[in-house]
Amino acid sequence: MQTFQDIINHKTKPLGSLGKLEQLALQLATIQSSEKIAITQPQMLVFAGDHGIAAHNISIAPSAVTTLMVNNFLNGGAAINCFARTLGWQLKVIDCGILTDITHPSLIKSRLGQCTGDISKAPAMDKLQLDQAFSFCDDFIAQLARQGTNLLGFGEMGIGNTSPAAALCAALLKLPASQTIGAGTGINSSQLEAKLKLIECALARLTNLADLTPEQLLLELGGFEISHLVAAILAGFKHNMILLIDGFIVTAAALIAIKINPKCQENMVFAHCSMEQAHQKMLRSINAEPLLDLGLRLGEGTGAALALPLVLAAASFFNDMASFTEVGIEL
Repeated sequence: MQTFQDIINHKTKPLGSLGKLEQLALQLATIQSSEKIAITQPQMLVFAGDHGIAAHNISIAPSAVTTLMVNNFLNGGAAINCFARTLGWQLKVIDCGILTDITHPSLIKSRLGQCTGDISKAPAMDKLQLDQAFSFCDDFIAQLARQGTNLLGFGEMGIGNTSPAAALCAALLKLPASQTIGAGTGINSSQLEAKLKLIECALARLTNLADLTPEQLLLELGGFEISHLVAAILAGFKHNMILLIDGFIVTAAALIAIKINPKCQENMVFAHCSMEQAHQKMLRSINAEPLLDLGLRLGEGTGAALALPLVLAAASFFNDMASFTEVGIEL
């Protein structure tokens, strides 16, 4: 690490003058253990799943919209498609379990069912489903690694998925649900009150909440797409990839991954800070400083996608910027 810091310090600039980009370059070089940072075939992975708790009308749209949005991704019409095309991402969409089993040549399937259980009343999934998510991601990420990918971006789609994320946040940070819920995509006050009560019910049915392992929290409170996110993050770390973490939902998955393997945080770059209060609490809990704060609350991996140019800029100055010695300047 000191070698890489010395490289940064001797570039033709005042010490620390590139701010967070210097910290980012140091992290990237340390991940790759190299005096040349390489970013190859960045992949944006958008995991989609539906949630039983959404049947309680706690979102601005019904669960059927998850399928509609997945079709939108596949047809190139969503924000993440625009950003992926503009910024150089390869985009992959994974059906982890949405209400409608759709067929499309570009859709990757790892369906654990049509919808999770309603976490306010019952577990989200069973262990067989969770094991399937981990097995799929191990194979899928290994395939990407063989193809040369060394940077992953993570996104999600699932109507109602801020509820399991808020429940996981409350469980992980030992906070009341009132301090982890938010308006999501813009629900009204009565929906927010109902959402709070449902998450409180989800937490209350777990009498041994403090004793649950991260995997048990996923079984009880997670989502099909959230479980895939956890598995993909851990698999990406196993292949020493750079892990570009998006907003609230993905960070909830990242916290679970960190609980399972704390070292995986070393490879995580936190892209942005969303408007959800729980996201900000989660970032603070692991001393993570996001690259961007643009008031985003869309999901889909859009915040992670927008952070890629900063990653490339950090790699560029680290690799190509002249040193004082090279230009004949003595300080």
